[in-house]
Amino acid sequence: MPFPSSPRPRSGPRRRSLLAVGPAALALAGCTAGPEGSADPGEGDSDAERRARARAARDSEGLLERYDAVIAARPALAGRLGPLRENVVRHVQAFGGGRKASPSASASPSGAATASAPVAVPGNDKDALAGLAAAERELADRRSKELLGVPGELARLLASVAAAGAAHVYVLTEGDA
Repeated sequence: MPFPSSPRPRSGPRRRSLLAVGPAALALAGCTAGPEGSADPGEGDSDAERRARARAARDSEGLLERYDAVIAARPALAGRLGPLRENVVRHVQAFGGGRKASPSASASPSGAATASAPVAVPGNDKDALAGLAAAERELADRRSKELLGVPGELARLLASVAAAGAAHVYVLTEGDA
């Protein structure tokens, strides 16, 4: 009697495991903002490091604004996007930005210093998720390139946040909707 064939296993990690491991990996990788013992992110950094850190904070704040806009326009996605948004808030804070950013806010301004144009949100869930995934991918790719030009701790932080962004892309584009 032949054995019944088993269903084909999914390739890659499951969304739940990425969401469960992501925050812990970021904490272990040094997503703590600033040198050890420093209460202020960027304290003791060179001008180039401070500029890179400020740019990374602004980039994360822009991404946070995109998440807020999608959640406001597509409330049915709030449960799926909430954990990813909370990670982006942590990234903003790790880079020393977004003092007003809150992990519990669902669709509020990100706390950016300057007002920006409203983010256009596509009319359906699939396109809204694809837009977020594209923004995450572009930012993760840019950070991966930038980390080569910054010193130790900031490079590790950029690498960690870029990896989290890549995991966000996976969660946004793969698995069950």
